Amino acid sequence: MSVITSYESELPSLKDRTAHEGFVHEECEAVAENARVLELEVELKRSKQELAAVRAHHQRELSEIFKSTSWRVTRPLRWLKDRASAISTTMHRLSGMTDRHGGVGPLLKRTAAVFFEQGVRGVISHLKAAHPAGLDYKEWLRRYDALDADERQRITDLIKVFPRKPLISILMPVYNARLEWLLRAVASVQAQIYTNWELCIADDASSDPSGRQALARLASQDSRIKIVHRPQNGHISAASNSAMGLVQGEWTALMDQDDLLPIHALAWVADAINRHPDIQLIYSDEDKIDDADRRFDPYFKPDWNVDLFRSQNMFSHLGVYRTNLLRDVRGFREGFEGAQDYDVVLRCIERIRPDQIHHIPKVLYHWRVHADSTASSTDAKPYAQIAGARALEEHFARSGIKGRVEHVGNGYRVHYDLPDAMPLVSLIIPTRNAKELVRQCIDSIVELTTYRNYEIILIDNGSDDPDSIDYFTSLAARPNFRVIRDDGEFNYSALNNAAVRQARGDIVGLINNDIEVITPDWLSDMVSIASQPGVGAVGARLWYPDNTLQHGGVILGIGGVAGHSHKRLPKERRGYFERAALMQSFSAVTAACLVIQKRHYLSVGGLNEVNLKVAFNDVDFCIRLREVGLRNVWTPYAELFHHESATRGDDIQPEKQRRFESEVRYMKTHWGDALNRDPAYNPNLTLVHEDFGLAWPPINQRG
Repeated sequence: MSVITSYESELPSLKDRTAHEGFVHEECEAVAENARVLELEVELKRSKQELAAVRAHHQRELSEIFKSTSWRVTRPLRWLKDRASAISTTMHRLSGMTDRHGGVGPLLKRTAAVFFEQGVRGVISHLKAAHPAGLDYKEWLRRYDALDADERQRITDLIKVFPRKPLISILMPVYNARLEWLLRAVASVQAQIYTNWELCIADDASSDPSGRQALARLASQDSRIKIVHRPQNGHISAASNSAMGLVQGEWTALMDQDDLLPIHALAWVADAINRHPDIQLIYSDEDKIDDADRRFDPYFKPDWNVDLFRSQNMFSHLGVYRTNLLRDVRGFREGFEGAQDYDVVLRCIERIRPDQIHHIPKVLYHWRVHADSTASSTDAKPYAQIAGARALEEHFARSGIKGRVEHVGNGYRVHYDLPDAMPLVSLIIPTRNAKELVRQCIDSIVELTTYRNYEIILIDNGSDDPDSIDYFTSLAARPNFRVIRDDGEFNYSALNNAAVRQARGDIVGLINNDIEVITPDWLSDMVSIASQPGVGAVGARLWYPDNTLQHGGVILGIGGVAGHSHKRLPKERRGYFERAALMQSFSAVTAACLVIQKRHYLSVGGLNEVNLKVAFNDVDFCIRLREVGLRNVWTPYAELFHHESATRGDDIQPEKQRRFESEVRYMKTHWGDALNRDPAYNPNLTLVHEDFGLAWPPINQRG
């Protein structure tokens, strides 16, 4: 719920006070407007006459050019240029479509489906919709992020009725800033619709006097700008602490010397403070801006996601801190330059609850890209990566978390320690026949898995193939193997629930019969995560046999119920802001390969075997885990092939279609609100595709 709706009830009194004056003003405006219309009609008639004369002149010139010898000689070159341009545009769009659909084969299948449903025009529209990402965002901004005069006035009026108008201190360390960018950064603060702010600048002994002179001039003109000049250069942590010495606000926001704030940034921060008085940390979405102030590369972030935060600094910009909390952790630590803000957030979250961290799903910060900024590349400041890893290591030590941290190029990988006493893991594999598929699954587990303390429970759901039955019988004779026969109807939820009740392990793993192990330490990784306090289900990164992504976490709401994050992403790609290759929390993970503590499984009643016999039972299960305070974690470091649903049969059979439609209805009826706003996703991202594309329009602007 936004500030626009939060205080709507208080607006009528404002409107009543200006109703009469507004009516008189509108009458005067109408008379003036009629006069302007008459003037424009006369001007338009004159312009049309002038345009006709100019057009006739150009037509005569063009006619002479077309008749010339040079025009006729260069005709083949023009034809080649036109074709090259058309081919380039088409290839660009086809490349984007191929990536989105996971390769040429899936793209052709989708195109064929569109053709049969919508004909040639549908295929053409489908191709035209595949805009390059930069053009997508430019158009998206025009439609959904432009702040016109009416919206600006509306926000201004609503700020007047905020119950609280906290002073927000903006902390800005400065060192030899490019003067143009520094002045624009300060101007973006001065342009804020919300005016109760102060800008606290620490000049870190800049050698260029022009910046100091400009700052002095600005401070003399605006009492809200405060400056401290450091006698010697101490780098960003020391300079930030010096700027903190100037802070008088209840809240402190961090801003770099060359970045920009949109004019409504602090208004939305103040709105969040008013609506959530108990919050301690606030962060927003962000994008980048180039030398020409062109915006690109938006990061639409999830709500607070501690596992993703331990993989990358997704808090970042715009970061706002309750000042007392920032002072309690003693500000910024020297020696962590480049990751000083990452380190300070890690120390802050150790003192507060996760529900005291608030995310504003709006772009409230424009991060300047230049050669020396980490916005352009993390390689610009390699020391920042080292400092970030050390900040994480120390965070774990303070928090009593056993493990180690490794920088992996695209972020950080956390290696949690396994428990001292390795828990028994019960791997549960349901099947009907499918001897070769099951053999491939079990052989890969036995031959590759480095974690050795496990048992395998095979659920034989009415097999009638003699070879399969013989193979399953041979498995039952092996150590740490059990085969449970169940001749009832196929009910995936009931089969797994029954096996979990019989499992001897403290940890259970739900494994499809079409899974094949790739990474030997897959189970060690998943068990180490599942053993952490507060963790519910743990999911793996599953690949199709063609090395495109099958499962990268489940996103609620896609396709109406749920979809797989980054589905069909090629293996060499890392996805949206590296999220297809970093450990993080999701609302749900697939039961095709799911590991969980048995006590957590039983505490929520297992899979729903009444309403969700086949589809969405894992999604429903994970949402219930989330509701009791457990988080579901996906790890990209446990990798397996998923030869998806190879034995399930044809889902277009009428009875299966009816069952599927019933399960969809149950999910929408039972979890309607939860499906509409996935905290691991973002309302500005699409629910049509599984590729983290932009939403047209954003969810929070629908209706």
